[in-house]
Amino acid sequence: MMTIHKALVLSGMALSFCLQAQENIPHLQKKGTATQLVVEQKPVLIIGGELGNSSASSAHDIETHFPKLQQMGLNTVLVPAYWDMIEPEEGKFDFSLLDTTIDQARKNDLKIVFLWFGAWKNSMSCYAPLWFKKDYKKYPRAYSKAGKPMEIASSFSQNVLNADQKAFAEVMKHIASVDSKQGTVIMMQVENEIGMLEGARDYSKEANTAFNAQVPETLIKFLINNKKELHSSLSEKWGKQGFKTKGNWQEIFGNDLYTDELFTAWSYAQYVEKLAKTSKSIYHIPLYVNAAMNSRNRQPGEYPAGGPLAHLIDIWHAAAPSIDMLSPDLYDGNFADWVSKYRLHNNPLFVPEVKMTANNGVQAFYAFGEHDAIGYSPFSIENNSEAGSKRLAEAYSKLKQLIPVLTKYQGQGWSKGLLFDQTNSERKISFDDLTITARHFFSLPWDPRAKDGSVWPEGGGIILRLAKDEYLIAGSGMVVEFEKLNEKKEIQAKDLGEDGFAAQGGKIQTQNQWTGGKRVGIGPVDEIRIDENGNFIPIRRLNGDQTHQGRHIRIGVDEFAILHVRLYEYQ
Repeated sequence: MMTIHKALVLSGMALSFCLQAQENIPHLQKKGTATQLVVEQKPVLIIGGELGNSSASSAHDIETHFPKLQQMGLNTVLVPAYWDMIEPEEGKFDFSLLDTTIDQARKNDLKIVFLWFGAWKNSMSCYAPLWFKKDYKKYPRAYSKAGKPMEIASSFSQNVLNADQKAFAEVMKHIASVDSKQGTVIMMQVENEIGMLEGARDYSKEANTAFNAQVPETLIKFLINNKKELHSSLSEKWGKQGFKTKGNWQEIFGNDLYTDELFTAWSYAQYVEKLAKTSKSIYHIPLYVNAAMNSRNRQPGEYPAGGPLAHLIDIWHAAAPSIDMLSPDLYDGNFADWVSKYRLHNNPLFVPEVKMTANNGVQAFYAFGEHDAIGYSPFSIENNSEAGSKRLAEAYSKLKQLIPVLTKYQGQGWSKGLLFDQTNSERKISFDDLTITARHFFSLPWDPRAKDGSVWPEGGGIILRLAKDEYLIAGSGMVVEFEKLNEKKEIQAKDLGEDGFAAQGGKIQTQNQWTGGKRVGIGPVDEIRIDENGNFIPIRRLNGDQTHQGRHIRIGVDEFAILHVRLYEYQ
């Protein structure tokens, strides 16, 4: 007969094994103001790329793409998981593509984020199985205001939800069964760019009934409890109606297109929450939902209305608390402005999809440096050009080296991101009594492309304060100067010749009378690499011409580098 002591020991061992297994599952943790993704018990950054919509629909494609992506320097690939191929016949599931993806990821030392192309992909139900599409009476469509049925499954149908939820649950069960010990799959996207098109809401009979009913009490309570922190557009709409707490959607928020969109957001978010709760009950890895942007002055319905857009973020948080991140898909420029809308106190930044350009690497540096981003991922990554792949690999190799250092300092306010172009070419940063002036590399006259009419490539990167007089500067296409507050510069960059001295015929600078006090000087500047434990390994010393004799730190537009800079004071 087992003794009580032995039983307690065995029970404790079982609990220990259970807790250890939970720790090995990818999860999120807070660190200061940052949220970190923890994989294999270490915080990581997703240095990623997303496959095109049809690029994971055959084993041949997957096996062809993954070695190239590994060579490009990625550590994570975002991969579609297609409902129509996973459940081609109702109740019969085929996980062979998922298994091939996981196998190729392991062979190429990559992690996976699966994108559930379920009931909706870019609003439409194009990846729902044929058996689902054909049975429109059981699985009804959304209707336009004119009464037209659309190729969009209705989020107000319980049958639609049941079918989608069942398939997603089977996917999560399979991933848990084949991957919970190895943790190759680190996150899941629920649906894809969910939202309503042609109009701001569904006009089916069920939708109309819900629209004319009382606004759910759950949402009203959320609005009341978070009144001071609501997005300005939502607060303004509610305020114009007198902050009412009883009434239907138009009575609470007014009669316009944006009220229709709020209603749609609530419907979609509630639907997604049900899938999210099911997912986490099976395998508790992080979940996010991505949004197609409301850009180009489009109205709701001209873009996918009701998705997890910045102005709807409160509705989504109220209705879908099990979703860990609401994330932007970015294709329209103004990268810095868009990401600032999604890096909130209650929403970590993850950029799962961004237009592939020659400057993706610079944008990634900015996202990690300025916003403690969880990850960054250009779209259709397998179609990157040879030159684009080479430049992205250079950027990603440096970012991967920076992971142990950036994750160590995240959430403490010591990291700043830089992003420059021809219009926005300078930023000033202050730490205590030190002013750092960072500019685009072409603000120096030394490269002929700065003045020959060429469009300036984006430049920028990360400035990370390690200690009072110690910094890491990493990225591409920037120049950085240090000075004490109110210190005056004697020679401006525009007056320098190619040798770094004052240009012949240049302006004569008027020097102010020196008033005393300490100045800051640039000490040793080392180009370094960083090993997986965060140790700095010198490559070369850059003092002299490379620092303009101690006047600035610079990295050219054609290279990525990590520089370790030490400062000193003198007077």
